Amino acid sequence: MVKPRIGLALSSGSARGWAHIGVIHALRDAGIEPDIVAGSSIGALVGAAYVCEQLDALEQSVSKLTWWDIVRFMDIQLRKGGFIEGQKLMDFLAHYVADRPIETLAKPFVAVATDLATGQELWMQRGSLSDAIRASIALPGLFTPVRINERWVVDGGLVNPVPVSVCRALGAEVVIAVNLNGDIAGKHLVAQQRRTAQQRQILKEYPIVAKLLAQMPEAMQARANSLLAPTSNPNGTPGLFDVLASAINIMQDRITRSRMAGDPPDIVIAPKLAHIGLMEFDRAKEAIAEGRACVEAALDALRACIAGVKLKS
Repeated sequence: MVKPRIGLALSSGSARGWAHIGVIHALRDAGIEPDIVAGSSIGALVGAAYVCEQLDALEQSVSKLTWWDIVRFMDIQLRKGGFIEGQKLMDFLAHYVADRPIETLAKPFVAVATDLATGQELWMQRGSLSDAIRASIALPGLFTPVRINERWVVDGGLVNPVPVSVCRALGAEVVIAVNLNGDIAGKHLVAQQRRTAQQRQILKEYPIVAKLLAQMPEAMQARANSLLAPTSNPNGTPGLFDVLASAINIMQDRITRSRMAGDPPDIVIAPKLAHIGLMEFDRAKEAIAEGRACVEAALDALRACIAGVKLKS
């Protein structure tokens, strides 16, 4: 009996995506090693670090992130189709996802992105790994789009949040899907009060941030405040960032349901992380632990599924 080819489909999910690290670690500990990896958005980033054998280093680094570190990655600009340029983030990620041709990686890997002009789903499996990751994480309205081969490219979660279909097309006989988009609609607004208190504490501890904001032009200051203090409206009206984040959550939840109904995976791992906000990347330890726990709870089903395909072979 030959071991079936296992595909791992890693979903979009912004800060919840650190759960993918825990999922992959738990799979490896159980002796389940994916042969094919496909990811959308944060799933593409973590999947690339895994295929590049840098997952442990990435985990150590993101587990130490603070909210202030997240703020420092926000190279805010106003003229290129998004609030954040993304270069500072990519400079940080270069330590864990070195730029190289995707086709030279040890395992088949695909980063899913979206053609902004046509809505076409793009499977990025050749060319620059760094460009593919930057394109796949280019969340519309937040990150600027990326120009690749005469196309403006944005986040893959717009069209295929959990790329099961990619794994199937590359020859996977068993597809393990990690879905971070279940039960997230409306949850972003629930955490507003906690995040606002945290942001106020940062501004108190780092008065230089408040001074920098005060020195910005009025238009840029308003945009920056929308990111750094999204719940500052005195009447409780959701801020710009909260509206954007909640809309993205709703969209990804609905698209994920539709795509997975049409192309169901063999096993779904669904960490419960709806309480983690879009940009709360400083909660990596919590997300990683939940990812690991979900795999451990599903191990019997995983092994039975893989064994069943073996027998058919």
